[in-house]
Amino acid sequence: MRLLFVCTLVVVAMLGYILWDIFSKGVGVLTWEFLLTNPRKGMTEGGILPAVVGTVYVSLITAVFAVPFGVATAIYLNEYARDNASTRLIRASIRNLAGVPSIIYGLFGVAIFVQGFGLGTSLLSSGLTLGLLTLPYVITTSEESLRNVPNGLREAALALGATQWQSVYSVVLPASVPGIVTGSLLGLSRAAGETAPILFTGVAFYLRYLPTSVWDEFMAMPYHLFIMATQHHAIREVRPLAYGTALVLLGFVLIINIMAFFIRARYRQKLR
Repeated sequence: MRLLFVCTLVVVAMLGYILWDIFSKGVGVLTWEFLLTNPRKGMTEGGILPAVVGTVYVSLITAVFAVPFGVATAIYLNEYARDNASTRLIRASIRNLAGVPSIIYGLFGVAIFVQGFGLGTSLLSSGLTLGLLTLPYVITTSEESLRNVPNGLREAALALGATQWQSVYSVVLPASVPGIVTGSLLGLSRAAGETAPILFTGVAFYLRYLPTSVWDEFMAMPYHLFIMATQHHAIREVRPLAYGTALVLLGFVLIINIMAFFIRARYRQKLR
């Protein structure tokens, strides 16, 4: 018991140190100008507005693609598909896809969306690529949430004369919404911090304008941070800006996680 406590304490202390290091070195550059202006002079001055907007846009496209398809797949696997070798193979494949390195998704996105479908390097290509990366998580968490709904609720709905789809739509889905929403938002928060999948599919090193359509290239905070921390011609000069970008990205992910927590709590209260 003591060993488990010590291990937990070490992990929490390491996490706390990392967060404090980023916060202490990045909070000094957090101003409205930093958040609401474009970068200037080769990103050595100005703000990160195009990167923030690009991250929000690509996350929205990811959600529009991944969540409906993921939830629909989970409903089919849990409510309609028979428990046979084919279904078990599909589930195993989905779980294996969750462990594929993100750079593989990036190369797949180039082959399919950028070149195969002719979408070019754009917001849409990057969002669809991140959607593929997020899809296994959405499917797995959604199916687990559906599986946790007691069978008695399904049987009661069917006994009252409801069809199977009416049972799923009116009884099973509302009861599983907390888990589905939480899993989907956590998957999206992970996608928002990815660099490799968008590296070849649409993200740009430096833009002075905001994207106006899904066909435009865009800036994103993960790639912006990567460039300033490793590839910039004046790394020491822009290091405070890199820490500030990291802090904003952590805040963005934290907001998504807080949303997941409150949505889950609200739906649980309604169900009670």
